[in-house]
Amino acid sequence: MSNNWGPHFIVPSEVFESYSGSILLREEFDESLLRKELEDLGISGPVLHVTNPWYYRSKNTDTWIKIGESDNIDENFPVSWETTKLENGQYEVMGLMHVFVKSGNEEKGIARQNIVEITVKN
Repeated sequence: MSNNWGPHFIVPSEVFESYSGSILLREEFDESLLRKELEDLGISGPVLHVTNPWYYRSKNTDTWIKIGESDNIDENFPVSWETTKLENGQYEVMGLMHVFVKSGNEEKGIARQNIVEITVKN
């Protein structure tokens, strides 16, 4: 069984039903569940770094477009996204969190994605 350590999208506001203008995207992860997942995978050692690139795409399309990337754990991997140049409609936003661990003489990485559907209404 997999441990859902994240990433977990932090919604800017519970009342947001649509996005417009400059949006601050943020995600968090559960370090204790991450450690359990690493243990289950047979990976041990200190976490070297965590990075979270952000992507978006129009719903029902195949190609992701990169918004930005953050390794700022303390601020929940913030990336600003300017939506005013997008057409109104349904989009998907993906955070693709990468965790890199020093395991013996090697650096090993694992990744998880979180995809949320949003509406852009400018």
